[in-house]
Amino acid sequence: MTAANGTSVSIQDLSLNFGAISVLQTLNLDVAEGEFIVLLGPSGCGKSTLLNCIAGLLDISEGCIFIKGKNVTWEEPKDRGIGMVFQSYALYPQMTVEKNLSFGLRVAGIPKDEIAKRIARAAEILQIEPLLQRKPAALSGGQRQRVAIGRALVRDVDVFLFDEPLSNLDAKLRAELRVEIKLLHRKLQNTMIYVTHDQIEAMTLADRIAVMKGGVIQQLDAPQTIYNRPVNRFVAGFLGSPAMNFIDGELQAGAGPVFKTDGVVVPLDRYAFDGTVRPTGACVLGIRPEHIAFGDAARSMPFSASGSVEIVEPMGSDTLVWTKLGGRNLSFRVEAERTLRTGDPIQIGFDPVRASLFDAATGNRL
Repeated sequence: MTAANGTSVSIQDLSLNFGAISVLQTLNLDVAEGEFIVLLGPSGCGKSTLLNCIAGLLDISEGCIFIKGKNVTWEEPKDRGIGMVFQSYALYPQMTVEKNLSFGLRVAGIPKDEIAKRIARAAEILQIEPLLQRKPAALSGGQRQRVAIGRALVRDVDVFLFDEPLSNLDAKLRAELRVEIKLLHRKLQNTMIYVTHDQIEAMTLADRIAVMKGGVIQQLDAPQTIYNRPVNRFVAGFLGSPAMNFIDGELQAGAGPVFKTDGVVVPLDRYAFDGTVRPTGACVLGIRPEHIAFGDAARSMPFSASGSVEIVEPMGSDTLVWTKLGGRNLSFRVEAERTLRTGDPIQIGFDPVRASLFDAATGNRL
């Protein structure tokens, strides 16, 4: 087996078992040169395990790993041409920032003048020049993470691996460093593989997202494609905040297919089914809160219904409002300036073109 041209990292039929427990299952993933791939999923889905396999920190059970066209399946981590940034920073507390940055290079026998050049470049890119003589204890969390990124940067490698690097930081600092990592990728144009359970990080950073569950990649695509056309109910429910609304019901085919549930009939004649055959039977309708119109705008939608306000949740920039549709809870967003109270009568509506239909048994997109 070989890696395709223009592919930076190629994972082919990779499996990892711990005894009888299967952690990763016949997994395939090709990462293009200079691409930013995010491995996204809940805790225990296998995303960090996959990253550790790429890094050489775990021995795989089956399959191959290629980096820059070279089969590195059984290479030591230091020989794989990767730089890794850990969640825990992993800095040496007794060393200055400069010595932390240079440690790996000194061990590798890199000449002193080359080490100095690499540290100066990394410090300039990450804006940590004033911190070089400090020790980690004198740094903030954000500064420590910059140093951890710098330590990977000085290795001058083609592929960077990030294992939830921002999860220990507060929300404001996470947002700031997220922007810096995006700018860093734009400046360096290196291949980056980034693990997170944070969907905002995934959506804002990635060229493509690999959504994982149970050691299997459920969907691999551009962020907007995954968001707007999730391949199954798991992906649909995992991406989006507030979460997608799900309504159980029945799909009835015919000249004009419809979704029915407890007196509610949603026309589906313009819905883009995944296959040429329109299925029938138990299904789940998914609609995102931001795709639901309210008030006058709702009346012009292909589907509209009346109801009343159940709960109002102010969220700062907008307000999340809960109502009922076919006896199920449904949330939608309105402008923050809109004043609504529990019990107020309302009109809601949406275009089924923007909805998603899932098979009730398999969870797959219809």
